[in-house]
Amino acid sequence: MKFADRSDKVALENGLEFAPGFDDRGLIPVVTTCATSGRVLMQAWMNAEAILKTIETGEAHYFSRSRQTLWHKGATSGEFQVVKDFRTDCDQDSLWLVVEQKGGKCCHVGHTSCFYRSIPLGQALEVDQMIKLSHET
Repeated sequence: MKFADRSDKVALENGLEFAPGFDDRGLIPVVTTCATSGRVLMQAWMNAEAILKTIETGEAHYFSRSRQTLWHKGATSGEFQVVKDFRTDCDQDSLWLVVEQKGGKCCHVGHTSCFYRSIPLGQALEVDQMIKLSHET
């Protein structure tokens, strides 16, 4: 399987051929959300192999930048992600997975989402003030 050419901007933005826009490391960002709640679970990266494995298996595969290897989500933790929908954005340089999260926890530190902390808004900040995050329960 091969991906479509990215040189035709009209076809890229309006056509039906998949032409992922990989960065100079061969990666493309992917946001993963929960199929039932719509909640953002995680943001990760895919390379061509991860995309193809995800399409072939119907389970989320990513590329681990820290380990420099293909990563089948849940293979070691049991926290598999069954893909319900897989999309690309208008210029095909970002991906979106909608998944059924198996096992109940997505984050490697034990949370249901990797986005478990909130950044405060609407506050005047002093020059040397540390910003304190709030923790979701």
